[in-house]
Amino acid sequence: MAQHQPRKRFGQHFLTDHAVIDQIVQTISPAPGDCMVEIGPGLAAMTQPLVERLGHMHVIELDRDLAKRLRTHSQLTVIESDVLKVDFTELSASLNHQRLRVVGNLPYNISTPILFHLLSHVAVVKDQHFMLQKEVVERMVAAPSTAHYGRLSVMLQWRYDMEMVLLVKPQAFDPPPRVDSAVVRMCPHAKVTSVNEQLLSEMVQVAFSQRRKLLRHTLGKWLNERGYAGEFDVQRRAEEVPVQQYVLLAQTLAGINTA
Repeated sequence: MAQHQPRKRFGQHFLTDHAVIDQIVQTISPAPGDCMVEIGPGLAAMTQPLVERLGHMHVIELDRDLAKRLRTHSQLTVIESDVLKVDFTELSASLNHQRLRVVGNLPYNISTPILFHLLSHVAVVKDQHFMLQKEVVERMVAAPSTAHYGRLSVMLQWRYDMEMVLLVKPQAFDPPPRVDSAVVRMCPHAKVTSVNEQLLSEMVQVAFSQRRKLLRHTLGKWLNERGYAGEFDVQRRAEEVPVQQYVLLAQTLAGINTA
């Protein structure tokens, strides 16, 4: 079969370091019966050792040529699609409502949209293991009052326990990306504080829109416009507010709007 040339428009950087691949597979710890879905399997470097342990798995591949190659593997169900158009809840339902284990070396140019897309399907997810740009993982797992803490931290920590489990150098890929990479483990919280996700997202986006300024200049005005007269402290910066305080504020605001 002809050699595949990585396509820049798809953000393709293929993992080729077998030692790194082994570490990632060990971290994922696949077991027979797991309902696993891989995003962007590419040349199947990670797919092969995973499916050997699983027996079968689903893969989502946008590249038509790669999807054709993958269909030659009898143990793979290939979904040829943009991952942002895949309904993971529907996929879970088609598999007897099994919770999904989602893995992948995500295209770095659209990794954040993919993470937010999956956020809307978190109820059917058992866990997620992704290779991402190291800086993105640092933002995901960041604690309050740190430089990396921001909207991505709040929105994902609301729904997941997360940890960086492995650092990966550019030399592990072909072609090498210009940044360091990392693998993150994401496990949905067993219990989640119910909140209007759209409202929370908008509120957090406003809060971090001018992160160097005190919240009274941004979120404070936004809250006043919505009739909030509570005691939320806006004399601090967005990065100083813990996740749960944002969630509680969104709950309170939703109550005002429905009163």
